Amino acid sequence: MAVKLRLKRMGSKKSPFYRVVAADSRSPRDGRIIETVGYYNPTKNPAEVKIDGECALKWLRNGAQPSDTVRNILSREGIMKQFHEEKHAK
Repeated sequence: MAVKLRLKRMGSKKSPFYRVVAADSRSPRDGRIIETVGYYNPTKNPAEVKIDGECALKWLRNGAQPSDTVRNILSREGIMKQFHEEKHAK
């Protein structure tokens, strides 16, 4: 099973709110998920982001591939840097 870290759209029309989730790559965007990693609210200024770093690192260590947007969010939070340093410290 190929796992991806990606966004799941929540909220009402014209007021998007996203959850960062770990999901099977074959499931639909708002379909079944494995675990919720955090959330992203782009409507606030500045955008509100809350990510569980340990949970995200656990999925990255197990081979989950982040989508482009989630990769940018994780980079801004410093999680991708932490994962990169951890991977190359061995």
